[in-house]
Amino acid sequence: MLTYYGLHALQHRGQEATGIVTNEWLPDRKKWRFNIHKGVGLVADVYRDQDVLRNGLRGRSAIGHDRYSTTGASDNKSNIQPFVVNYKGGNLALAHNGNLTNYRALRQKLQNEGTIFQSTSDSEIILHLIARSKKATQIEQIQEALETVQGAYSLVIMTDTAVIAARDGHGFRPLAMGKLDGAYVFASETCAFDIIGAEYMRDVEPGETVVVDAKSLRSHRTKSYWLPNIPAQRHHCIFEYIYFSRPDSRVFGENVDRVRRKLGKLLADEAPVVPQKPGDRVVIINVPDSSNTATLGYVRESNKKGRDVKLELGLIRSHYVGRTFIQPEQNNRELKVKTKFNTVKGVLKGRKVVVVDDSIVRGTTSRQLVKLIREAEPKEVHFRVSCPPIRYPCHYGMDFPSREELVANKCDGDVKKIGKQIGVDSLAYLSLEKLLEAAPKDAGRSYCTACFTGNYPIPVDTDATKDENDT
Repeated sequence: MLTYYGLHALQHRGQEATGIVTNEWLPDRKKWRFNIHKGVGLVADVYRDQDVLRNGLRGRSAIGHDRYSTTGASDNKSNIQPFVVNYKGGNLALAHNGNLTNYRALRQKLQNEGTIFQSTSDSEIILHLIARSKKATQIEQIQEALETVQGAYSLVIMTDTAVIAARDGHGFRPLAMGKLDGAYVFASETCAFDIIGAEYMRDVEPGETVVVDAKSLRSHRTKSYWLPNIPAQRHHCIFEYIYFSRPDSRVFGENVDRVRRKLGKLLADEAPVVPQKPGDRVVIINVPDSSNTATLGYVRESNKKGRDVKLELGLIRSHYVGRTFIQPEQNNRELKVKTKFNTVKGVLKGRKVVVVDDSIVRGTTSRQLVKLIREAEPKEVHFRVSCPPIRYPCHYGMDFPSREELVANKCDGDVKKIGKQIGVDSLAYLSLEKLLEAAPKDAGRSYCTACFTGNYPIPVDTDATKDENDT
């Protein structure tokens, strides 16, 4: 039940499918059994039958996953995690956040050696590498597998007797560790701890593997990323702060809300919208919910500088419709925008309106929003974005894999062209310099900005044959 509530708190990270696996000791048969329940849809829908949680998912430990497809066909039920196998070492279940950059070459190699894959997800490769390892113990087998894969991964793995959490040496994706009633818990964001009353302890460190069993908690380092006492350079995904994480979470050791407010403040300094005459108050509206706190920072800084702007609720969001950015198909994304937002026309009519949003990826959501706002008859519509233009695909776990999909790339980075595409009077982005200024820099932290710059921290396998089912 605790895993269910944790997945519910993390629903914003993936809305395509969800799954839970538990390990149960069967004393009469003197063996472990893994119980699994997963399905397409939201957490509340997949576990609607309470008997599934009370009786179907019995066990001593559990891991769960909310699916957000970046590789592997989104409509393929075999891609729903956690993945479960039974091999010579016992039962094994795995849930993965991130993307492996050498998965195509590894998959081709394993297929040539006779491995049969049940899914088109890169995550399944880790299971096969563990099962094929000649190492003596499961922990050693897992370590060897993690030394083989490259790219971004935050993993939770469950064996018959242990739960293992692991993170790649660059720390692309977040993974936090907490404690509840003497037991250890792991999650992508600390908001999952809040809902169950767990205490946040620390992050699983980049390159660290944490093993928890009935006897102890142990920590190991992945050799491929670590020299003795010298960690690989960290490259936290800065998009976690911009959009993906909840503002009430602690990610990469920092409160997301605090970073987003600073993004809004710096955006107001770089790209102000000033009233043309006294009494001509500018109306600032947010795009609920991911730009809420950046908008607060923008408004506060604008008024601090004497620009006399007013925060208004110009867009009302239906909370029964999911996040548009993570919808796997473009036609679905367009339909979601139309059903997700509505305008407060009295707030917008005849006003100079500034829309603050966290990002523009494909441009579909922004274009539809501006169209809605224009129908309310504002005087002007200006758009301000709390990150730089996204011009390059992400290979580490965000769903903008093709340059052809990115509106900033299609417009060759020309902000005026992008503004014309989405239909605004003016458009401005936060600069990369100011974005990095807003992000925490202590403890040797650095960030992956490849989606803005095209500078990828680790090589990406693009030459191997791509599976036709991969998205």
